[in-house]
Amino acid sequence: MSSAVSPAVPRPSYIELPSRDIDKARSFYAALFDWKLAGYGPSYACTTFGQAGGGVDLGLQGDPDEATAAPLPVISVADLDAMLSRVGDLGGTVSRPVFAFPGGRRFHLIDPNGNEIAIMQPDQEA
Repeated sequence: MSSAVSPAVPRPSYIELPSRDIDKARSFYAALFDWKLAGYGPSYACTTFGQAGGGVDLGLQGDPDEATAAPLPVISVADLDAMLSRVGDLGGTVSRPVFAFPGGRRFHLIDPNGNEIAIMQPDQEA
């Protein structure tokens, strides 16, 4: 994922799709929408137009050990640790502890209704 400056207001940043065949998924979305998807290792690719335009990027997760069962909304925040500290008090459960990835750090949570989301803090360098 590309790096970007953390937003002042949390906002949807990515929607990640589980992708059993990353090459087919990448080819499909590139051909369908004429998108360029940047590769980040052998099992992840994503668009990067949202970084410049403030929109939501599409991520393709091809690693079966990393992919969620359903599409995964990823919310960008300015202070990951502050968000992490609030999850339990608000009725959520951390489903994947904080980890680093190319472009930042994130964790996953399950909300009180059973929905999984990820919260990320992008690296500060542009």
